Amino acid sequence: MYTKQFILDEVNKIREEIGHDKVNIFIEKIYFNENTNELWIITEDRPDKSAIIGKGGWVVGKLREKLGLESIHVESFGDFLNKEYKLKLSKKTVHNLDLDLVGLSNLEKTIENKLENIYSFNFDNYFNEHEFDQSPKTEAVVALSGGVDSSFSLILAKKLGFNPIAVTVDPGTIILPNQFKQNIKALTEGLGIEHEYIPADYSDIIEESFTGNVHPCGRCSKNTGELVKKYAKDREIPIIIFGDMLATGSQCINLQEDSLYRLNLPASLSVGKQEIKSLIRNYNLKEFKGFGCPLLYEVHRKFPHMKKFSIQRILRETRSGALEPGEALDLIWSFYKTKK
Repeated sequence: MYTKQFILDEVNKIREEIGHDKVNIFIEKIYFNENTNELWIITEDRPDKSAIIGKGGWVVGKLREKLGLESIHVESFGDFLNKEYKLKLSKKTVHNLDLDLVGLSNLEKTIENKLENIYSFNFDNYFNEHEFDQSPKTEAVVALSGGVDSSFSLILAKKLGFNPIAVTVDPGTIILPNQFKQNIKALTEGLGIEHEYIPADYSDIIEESFTGNVHPCGRCSKNTGELVKKYAKDREIPIIIFGDMLATGSQCINLQEDSLYRLNLPASLSVGKQEIKSLIRNYNLKEFKGFGCPLLYEVHRKFPHMKKFSIQRILRETRSGALEPGEALDLIWSFYKTKK
């Protein structure tokens, strides 16, 4: 229905209308989904992507309105090559585990489907169209913080045929605010999933953070991981699932001590934040700007030099493709809006 030349002509018309220069843009592929009224534009490189999106998203926004589309997704071909490679590594890693577990078998099928439909894969459509064999269910503990990544992990765990038990480490409101608990309640009740809080004393982490010598995220993450692991071990549950976005490809699932497997579910599917947000919006969860941890922002306020370590974390996710540059800038900017 839409050709490369048609899109190029329309983009340059809009650029001229809003005072932008006319540019040479190179498009690799065009994909249109009539069922969802969505258009995917795959550009040859990121500069072409930027030209189509325009400053502040004005160009692509005008194009969507002009064509009467539900949405337009603009991606660079290079980013898809990187994502395809990571997905192939994930598929090989999960396949080579030689574990006869329904949840992992369904995960491998999902990775295969995403590879086959890499330009237009949509989790909503995929789960509406695919009914997985979910018997016998694979028991798994899902670490649930109430944020977008862990919420996405829990939804996927349920859809893929795991029998998930959601657990939340609760060190108090300075690390786990009440609004996150509201998300946890809404999601677990909506999915019909058992949930349990694990009370934890993080006073040593908090005290050390307020010396200005230690960034809290590393120690907090490590403690949380250990507590979730102990919970699973005590109940002889073979898999623990985390919302880690960085451990992609061959590192998406690892054997821990005591025959426990740690599965980083979003990373195994090489997802970006927009894919995650698109799925969790169906569950009426509140979205929060920034990292949502009061302790982190208080550390930034008292010790501004600690912001650089938080920014390093954001840049790691951006380099991995988990964050778009615009999303990364919003997160970084949220640190500098912290009141002194």
